[in-house]
Amino acid sequence: MAVYAVGDVQGCALELQALLTKIDFDARRDRLWFVGDLVNRGPDSLAVLRRVQALGDAAIVVLGNHDLHLLAVARGDASLKSGDHGLEAVLDAPDREPLLDWLQGRPMLHHDPALGVTLVHAGLPPQWDLKTAIHCARELEAELRSERKGRFYRRMYGDQPDLWRDDLEGDARLRFIVNCLTRLRVCDAQGRVFLGFKGRLEQLPVGLTPWFRVPGRRTAGERIVCGHWSALGYLDQNGVASIDTGCVWGGPLTALRLDPPTGLVQVPGSTVRGLPAAD
Repeated sequence: MAVYAVGDVQGCALELQALLTKIDFDARRDRLWFVGDLVNRGPDSLAVLRRVQALGDAAIVVLGNHDLHLLAVARGDASLKSGDHGLEAVLDAPDREPLLDWLQGRPMLHHDPALGVTLVHAGLPPQWDLKTAIHCARELEAELRSERKGRFYRRMYGDQPDLWRDDLEGDARLRFIVNCLTRLRVCDAQGRVFLGFKGRLEQLPVGLTPWFRVPGRRTAGERIVCGHWSALGYLDQNGVASIDTGCVWGGPLTALRLDPPTGLVQVPGSTVRGLPAAD
């Protein structure tokens, strides 16, 4: 059996199929871990959702910010944005409700004790150890899976609070968890989350550092695989492998083999470009 983590697909169905062909994927023996953002920006989000859902137990998917945005549009009162591509096809599909039910039931974080690997879309704040991260993800999953009337989606948006406290509660607590698991890239030296930066490492403003380089990070020593930061490209350091290589922007689609850990497999990215700045 082989286990592969797959970077942000974002509606690139043809590239996903090319990647599965290249790794000789067989759902009867192999497993895929998707870092989230299955949908949006690319040409065929509907095909990606159908393909991954059909994999059943052979696929583990953690939710990303674009996946939550699709749910917020479909089941809350969020509106489509000018840069959204391909979500209309999902919203108009005859099987939209089973697909959305399936998506809404995906985890926010996956941890495999046997492999010693944790999968998350964006990142973990430096104040969380792995136990806290898992607990916070389960809190958010319970809220998401009980959602029926759109209230959760209305309260999950916003950049505050930007610093973790153990006594956070209610909407503020859930919002912070959402932001870290699906939007986090950088923090300041005190571990305060800064959500406005999307660029390359050499463009980092003074005083900000990638979340996985913050001194004293409590998940140091854990093996973590994430996506979300396409401008970063593939980077494996400090125990963290970032595998969003910007397929939807013309970069490759990446699979990282985890069992055994034998490196990368990539296929060329989409020739259908979205907007010039990824999120």
